Amino acid sequence: MHNCSRAIRNRRIPRAQRLPENGMQEYAERRRRVMETMRAAGGGVAIVCTGAEVIRNRDSEYPYRSDSYFRYLSPFPEPQAAIVLVADADRDESILFCRPKNEERETWDGFRYGPPAAAERFGFDRGAPIESLDDEMGRLLANRPALWCALGTSETLDASVRRWLAAVRAQARAGVVSPTQLFDLNHVLDEMRLVKDAQEIAAMRRAAQISSAAHLRAMRTARPGRREYEIEAELLYEFRRNGADAPAYGSIVASGRNACVLHYRANDAVMNDGELLLIDAGCEFDAYASDITRTFPVGGRFSAAQRTLYDIVLEAQRAAIETIRPGARFVDAHDAAVRVLVQGMIDCRLVEGPLDAAIESGAYRRFYMHRTGHWLGIDVHDCGSYREPPGEASADGAEGDPGSRILRPGMVTTVEPGLYVRAADDVPIAFHDIGIRIEDDALVTDGGCEILTIDTPKRADDIEAAMNG
Repeated sequence: MHNCSRAIRNRRIPRAQRLPENGMQEYAERRRRVMETMRAAGGGVAIVCTGAEVIRNRDSEYPYRSDSYFRYLSPFPEPQAAIVLVADADRDESILFCRPKNEERETWDGFRYGPPAAAERFGFDRGAPIESLDDEMGRLLANRPALWCALGTSETLDASVRRWLAAVRAQARAGVVSPTQLFDLNHVLDEMRLVKDAQEIAAMRRAAQISSAAHLRAMRTARPGRREYEIEAELLYEFRRNGADAPAYGSIVASGRNACVLHYRANDAVMNDGELLLIDAGCEFDAYASDITRTFPVGGRFSAAQRTLYDIVLEAQRAAIETIRPGARFVDAHDAAVRVLVQGMIDCRLVEGPLDAAIESGAYRRFYMHRTGHWLGIDVHDCGSYREPPGEASADGAEGDPGSRILRPGMVTTVEPGLYVRAADDVPIAFHDIGIRIEDDALVTDGGCEILTIDTPKRADDIEAAMNG
């Protein structure tokens, strides 16, 4: 068996991914764009391997999920697969390598397409058995100028690349020329994935709708005396009953002082009246993520101090969202949120003013220590540089620089300001152990931005109304 995506023998049915109803045109177009980029650089052969199955313990595996780069180029759902793209001056070829049909294994593990049917169903020029990948790569790389792959991301893939190149170089006396260039394919795919097409946006809208319903369910079922994991269960129920693939990441359900832990994972504390509950949770639909955070009072009503801090965070998010439009910089949202948050900290005597001096000193980072957003897509922290590529033209036609990324229609970012006030002698006691974050998903549009997660209540009055029927 080849080593490119060597996987542990399947012992259970892989979780099948939902296949697009409108065919495979979008995926074929993405592969065509990759080959166009390759051809512009002189041509060559590209390979993308899917993810391997991973043992959880003994003979039980984690639920299978395709590699995100592989999934971007094809929704083929089976493990032990690879996509190979060949770009020459006169022709392109797309090849899907996958497991052959095997009646015995299908009895245990479930349906397999097999190479011919998989190629036809998923829009490839041809299919081939995964066991033939080594031999095929040796043939395909012969007399071609370059290999495009995910450099340095996998020891297994790196070893395969060395083996393929050695096989070609061994034919030198016969006049065969081996590739002289290696290109990082992920760099090409990162730039493509940064701007979403219509199919991707549709999946993200649906993921946002499902996650919004889950957060609303959590607001309606949270009450003093319940444990955090009970509310997590309500989220998971709403995800799956609406057809989501799975949670897009481990849900954070953090009450009281736990909300001041940014990546809280225990989700097992008893929720008490008078505390806030911070939930950071989103589902994955058709492999695309949503990411929502809401903070609300366990007992259904904000205290005066809680509402004061909450309204500061909400205003900071509003200011950040107003900056999101084509031609703006990615960092503009963070800068706008910081100014509102720091002024609020000064008003609440958490830091000393004046505003610009407090920002310059960084004193505010004690209570707000993270950035205001990140890219969102197939991965919840999606790929794509946050710096503008040198020499690129910005969305408004100006020449870009190596500074913050210029926003373009189709980009999706989260907007998630917060305040995290741990108990301390120099902190007003009314604000002790209050953690608040408000997070939405923003799609950059031609005229500004669309909040995909708009269905999730976030004004304090709306949250209280939702919680109290």
